[in-house]
Amino acid sequence: DEVLVPKERATVVLAIDTSLSMQATDIAPDRLSAAKEAALSFVEGLPEQINLGLVTFDGVARVRVTPTTDRRPVRSAIESLELGPATAIGEAIFAGLDAIENAPLADADGEPVPATMVVMSDGKTTVGRPDADAAEAAVEAGVPVSTIGFGTDRGTIVIDGEIQPVPVDQEALQAIAEQTNGQSFQAESLGELESIYADIGSSIGFDTEEQEVTDRFVGYAVA
Repeated sequence: DEVLVPKERATVVLAIDTSLSMQATDIAPDRLSAAKEAALSFVEGLPEQINLGLVTFDGVARVRVTPTTDRRPVRSAIESLELGPATAIGEAIFAGLDAIENAPLADADGEPVPATMVVMSDGKTTVGRPDADAAEAAVEAGVPVSTIGFGTDRGTIVIDGEIQPVPVDQEALQAIAEQTNGQSFQAESLGELESIYADIGSSIGFDTEEQEVTDRFVGYAVA
């Protein structure tokens, strides 16, 4: 049988879109509230020895928490997310790569610590360096970028009294994942987003190891 064993060490940077389109209510109660809730459960589900960092991005990408095993600053930053205009997915990836570069890159034995990024966005890049440039930099750094397109084609927000559609550019996000050897997902509800985060958390936080079935039977017999 295969069992999940927590990884000894790894670095993960979570990048969350805080563009104004996150006000859309196509996902109840709204995209931002659902994103916060799902991100917090992702944080709780990661093994404690994983270094976790946080980037937020609208028109500007900010490293809110450099990778650390302390979950408190990450939770606090997620709970206090605020929205801004525009979307810079490329800049978010560059910021995440900078954060990873400044994190511990080797364990006690000098073995390199694997690093990965998870980018959740509900739109498409409108400012900053192109997605393709950022993906190329991630490939050079050996950092896979998994992407989550969050939202539905029905999403709208009101800007200056006018209704604006805010669909997700799923193709662009998929291209980033494919180019960097990451995984691409699409979530149209809080439940789907939480499920995707759980899958990603399992794949980046745990190793799958074979366990002898006989070991378990012996254990039951002893018990």
